[in-house]
Amino acid sequence: MERKIERNKKYVRYKEGAALYSMGIQSFMKTAKEAHAVIKIRNIALVNMEILDEYLEMFRE
Repeated sequence: MERKIERNKKYVRYKEGAALYSMGIQSFMKTAKEAHAVIKIRNIALVNMEILDEYLEMFRE
């Protein structure tokens, strides 16, 4: 059973973010790092969705 992912979260982990954007985890990790949206707390990497969304909007055609 698939768990529904909340789109209104400010921070997500890589796996959750990759599912939200329908991309592979490696692609999501790379994009999040390019956007400088990754926050590391101890051994946990969180992605700031607001920063990532702004970064992705720059590529709109």
